[in-house]
Amino acid sequence: MGILLWIVFGALVGWVASMIMKTGGGLLWDIVIGIVGAILGGFLMSLIGYGDVNGFNLYSFIVALIGACVLIAIVRAVRR
Repeated sequence: MGILLWIVFGALVGWVASMIMKTGGGLLWDIVIGIVGAILGGFLMSLIGYGDVNGFNLYSFIVALIGACVLIAIVRAVRR
């Protein structure tokens, strides 16, 4: 059940991040951006002393969303 929850969580976070950053790419893109964004967001938050993504809750959603938006910005910068 854990992997299914990560896929759903990633899709939701990726979709919201894509809406905020005004990108497109489809469901697979949203899932990848959401999952990698959750990992990146957890890493960034641990660097400044806060916890990481640890479940399906509002704090984890916000951390993952921050990470996904940072990831989209990095991808945009690299593509240019």
